[in-house]
Amino acid sequence: MNKSTTIWGHLSAAPHRSLFLAGSFQALLTILWWSIELAGRAGLVAPPLLSGITPTWVHGFLMVYTFFPFFILGFLFTTFPNWMNGEKIRPNRYMAVCLLMVCGVILFYAGLFAGKLLISAGLLLMLTGWANAIAALFHVLLTAPAGDKRHAWVAGTAFVAGWLGLCAYALWVLTDNTDMLNFSRQAGIWFFMLPILLTVSHRMIPFFSSRVLENYVVIRPFGLLWLMVGCAVAHGILHLLDLQGYAWWADLLLAGCALYLSYVWQFFRSFHVRLLAVLHISFAWLGIAMLSFGLQGMLFWLNGGEHYWLGLAPLHMLVVGYFASMVLGMASRVTLGHGGFPLKLDHLTWLLFIAFQVVIVLRVIPDILPFAASMAPKFYLAAGGVWLSCFLLWVIKYAPIYWRARVDGKAG
Repeated sequence: MNKSTTIWGHLSAAPHRSLFLAGSFQALLTILWWSIELAGRAGLVAPPLLSGITPTWVHGFLMVYTFFPFFILGFLFTTFPNWMNGEKIRPNRYMAVCLLMVCGVILFYAGLFAGKLLISAGLLLMLTGWANAIAALFHVLLTAPAGDKRHAWVAGTAFVAGWLGLCAYALWVLTDNTDMLNFSRQAGIWFFMLPILLTVSHRMIPFFSSRVLENYVVIRPFGLLWLMVGCAVAHGILHLLDLQGYAWWADLLLAGCALYLSYVWQFFRSFHVRLLAVLHISFAWLGIAMLSFGLQGMLFWLNGGEHYWLGLAPLHMLVVGYFASMVLGMASRVTLGHGGFPLKLDHLTWLLFIAFQVVIVLRVIPDILPFAASMAPKFYLAAGGVWLSCFLLWVIKYAPIYWRARVDGKAG
């Protein structure tokens, strides 16, 4: 067997391998592209010439629809069968999904400079990949033996909502209909990403905690999960209806639920085990982010809808603090466990995770502290630089695991 066949065999040996590898490089490319754009605005480099798409909406799209989904699918393709004792997803299925998505992302990047035709072609490939992924997930869900499928139903439904958001973005590219863009933005955060990560957190954090903390009582109230998902959906719907001034009640309710779960899941005890602590730290950002959303929304409502006092700080606390940190922590755990390594976070990865928290602080400071607003471009570039440094070192350490055999000699 030649070297290329061996590498392909390892990449296709488990669902997370190829998808995590693609997500790792996309984590770098997404922020590299945005950092170059920010440097161009600051006059540090020649600004990239785009084919008629506002860079802000490219940045948001790349983050939500081309970075996170690789990791989410790598995780769900692995856990869906385990959650429900269902049929394993076949290699040809998950490899086809990965290749379609990767090719779609490549065409999208090319289209940013060459024109909307390539962008549209890339989006079509992404939609096809997502559709295949949804079909694979629901095949497992619907054919698995009867049992507790609540987490799977939420995650599967959220992915359908994400596919609709991706459709809406494609329609916006083709028609310039801003309603489509608005739906894509709201759906990506509030109907897709947040419900899925809430579900994964609700399922996995208490479980992982119970495996390593002594005398740990698993508290996993489904009523709170339904309430939190409902609040997330309500936030998105209110913004779609141009009633954003009334979303603060849903945000504060979600914040209360998240902070309560951080407490009962024993946030401070998690620091005894670093691999567990990174998940608890990531989840804690959800409570902080939604509290910030709620307070900002309340002030917006009390002032007659004139000003968002915290700017985009709550959004970045959610997307970078909760979403990206959780992806970094969960991907590290899955990679170690399914690579045959001990489930122990080494010193370097722990430092990278802690350093990554600086990205959030640097990004939100100009929105929170008035005296820093004039230096916002510098803070944004610094945040991008820290993101790139952390993920680059993470990729250098973990990416080779995906194209190599498990160190314990087992399959997968």
